[in-house]
Amino acid sequence: MKAPVAEHPGEPPAAQPVARGFQLKKVILTAIQVLVTSGLLYWVFHDPAKRAQMWEALRHAKPEWLLAGFLCYGVVEFLAAGRWYLLLRVQGVKLPLWRVGALLMLGIFFNMFMPGGTGGDVLKIYFLFKEIPEKKAKTKGLLAVLMDRLIGLMALIMISSVIIGIQYNWLRTSPVARHFTWVLMLILVCSLGAIVFSFVISGFGLASKLPKRMPLRDIMIDLSVAYNAYARSWPASLLALFSSYGIHFASFFLFCCAARALDVHVGGVGGPEIPFGALLTVMPIILTLCSLPISVGGTGVREWLFVVLLGPLCGVSQPDAIMLSLTGFMLTAAWGVVGGIIYLLYRPSEHTKLRDVERQVYEFEHEIAEEESADGMEGQDEPPGDEDDDEGDHKKQA
Repeated sequence: MKAPVAEHPGEPPAAQPVARGFQLKKVILTAIQVLVTSGLLYWVFHDPAKRAQMWEALRHAKPEWLLAGFLCYGVVEFLAAGRWYLLLRVQGVKLPLWRVGALLMLGIFFNMFMPGGTGGDVLKIYFLFKEIPEKKAKTKGLLAVLMDRLIGLMALIMISSVIIGIQYNWLRTSPVARHFTWVLMLILVCSLGAIVFSFVISGFGLASKLPKRMPLRDIMIDLSVAYNAYARSWPASLLALFSSYGIHFASFFLFCCAARALDVHVGGVGGPEIPFGALLTVMPIILTLCSLPISVGGTGVREWLFVVLLGPLCGVSQPDAIMLSLTGFMLTAAWGVVGGIIYLLYRPSEHTKLRDVERQVYEFEHEIAEEESADGMEGQDEPPGDEDDDEGDHKKQA
């Protein structure tokens, strides 16, 4: 009987079913994203009259506000690079700030323009590994990426909770807005529950006891390791949290600049300009739902949400709402194009395929989780008196 042959050199045969299942999920996810994006884009652009209105609005856009919006996203990227740089330094990973910024721009490009499961974080981790080939440094770099995402999520939960608490009565004036507010709250509560759960398993040393087939098990174990590392450097973690507030508000303000550039009015031409407060209220809902992996870079979903939220709440016309969304996206996409150029210049000579990039990162995350789980089990199996005996032996030798 022949032994199974690994599809990838050096990969154990037992890992093949996992790899095939992972690739199948990616194909299904990509198909869903393309279908959702195509359907919503058809809905957005199928009417010739509305296309003409959108083009007319873009032709008369105010360049000074477009520049302000472009710079806003520059602030987002600068603060995000600074946050990641700080978290890497805490772990002892020393890269120049400009290098960290380049890796971040690669992630922006893939988040915006690539369908499927190969997100920006995966590419950031992969190219970070190229910068720090030692295994111990790779582990620290991976934990820094996880902590970067976690701190950003915590900041979003805090900001959204405050905004919804203040503006809930206004949001509930529209049934659609009320429903999406509850969807956002459900997502944030589930996220907060996952964070609290990971804190609990870290604090009580339960990571090694998690079932092997538990969803997100590897991430939970990796986070428990990250907590132990960053709890000792709480000033840096706190500074990273404060920078996250700036990142979120700058990304919200970008769409406010787009609204001013397009001269979007409440109730159409002749009405008052759309208030900044209204946009700041709906942006957490829109950006959170767009981050769900159901479309390519949120395209289509974002435009649809602008229409169904700003129409009933602010009386913004459908063409204006769509152009507001597209203009905001174009301002961010300009930075994504920069990331694409960096990718072409940065990509290693071996031209690794994206599926192999994803597989390598996934396997390394799993390897770290298994090592930490094994270490935890060894610590539990060690007899209680061993530490005292070792201490006594050291004293005798002294």
